[in-house]
Amino acid sequence: MKKIWIMAGESSGDMYGAQLAGQLRSIAAARGETLEISGMGGEAMIKAGIPVKVDSTELGVIGIFEVLKSIFTFIRIFFQLVKAAKAERPDAVVMIDYPGFNLRFAKKMHALGIPVYWYISPQVWVWNKKRLPVLAEVCTKMMVIFPFEVDVYAQTKLPAKFVGHPLTDVISECRKSGIVRDEKSFLLLPGSRKGEIDRLLVPMLETVCELHRRHPELKFHLAAPREKIAGFCREKIASFRKKHPELPEITLSVGDTRDWQQRAGTGLAASGTVTVECALSGLPLVVGYKLNIFTLAIAKVLVTLYRGFFTMVNIIANKEVYQEFLQWHFCPAELLPAVEAILPGGKRRQEVEEGMREVAVLLGSDSEVTAIRRAALEISGE
Repeated sequence: MKKIWIMAGESSGDMYGAQLAGQLRSIAAARGETLEISGMGGEAMIKAGIPVKVDSTELGVIGIFEVLKSIFTFIRIFFQLVKAAKAERPDAVVMIDYPGFNLRFAKKMHALGIPVYWYISPQVWVWNKKRLPVLAEVCTKMMVIFPFEVDVYAQTKLPAKFVGHPLTDVISECRKSGIVRDEKSFLLLPGSRKGEIDRLLVPMLETVCELHRRHPELKFHLAAPREKIAGFCREKIASFRKKHPELPEITLSVGDTRDWQQRAGTGLAASGTVTVECALSGLPLVVGYKLNIFTLAIAKVLVTLYRGFFTMVNIIANKEVYQEFLQWHFCPAELLPAVEAILPGGKRRQEVEEGMREVAVLLGSDSEVTAIRRAALEISGE
């Protein structure tokens, strides 16, 4: 029996980990092998029948100071997993993104002689290229999901393989023929973490007030990834409405974001994986982000915008598809004209639609083999 650990620390990694496990099992079964998969993950991996050693549901924090608040939790989990790895000796460990934790864990696994595969590269091209030689030393193979990342690793001895973006598979599978895009529907995607809701939702609501005044035909909807986040959004909206009774009705739903990406006519979103989902779904967006002020101060020193952008869709396309606004620029005065430009009939609408189609092709949406399957084949040595 072969043992593989999959290490996912965020919700997107958890989803990919569950899908990857399914493909690895399929390949093993075709070979007549028995495969035991465990590791660190959340709801999706648990539903996929993976006995996770650590439930990572609430470990997806962003920002240096936010991480420091949970540092002792991370340390406890780290040593718990290292101890388990020494006892079980898995045949391989697959890291899915989550570099702050996974890179340290990869070093330990390499020291123990356990092969390390990395699926979904850490964004070393943004944060710290000094990590490149470390990754090259501890990893057996890197499977990247953005085509330009192959060039990033070309300067090292680490084999890097572009396998396509797994969201191309996910979005394709989630597409429902019965859903028709409503040009009057406007989607709000304020994020999947409380900190993002705290910093982004109010500027979004201020923009909604102005949009409603200028475009009363628009209908507004907020899609939350889970009930806990929906609760934070309801509280923010209720508090905002007390001071701004002109705020129009905003319907809210939980767990159906991909349906709304297919249904809405236009959107306003927090920067993150959701922007790639929207591009693959064909939803024109304006994108923004606001960091904790202390995290921003440090990020200014450490971060270099790759290709001049922070929104992944723009980085992939190497041009501005979605207009993006950072920190104090994420305000109604700047968001309103950007949104109006991409509404149906707006001056940038066609440009954005063409850009989204280009991004979909670059991510491998036209491939006959799914991205997850290609990653599993690389890990399996085929």
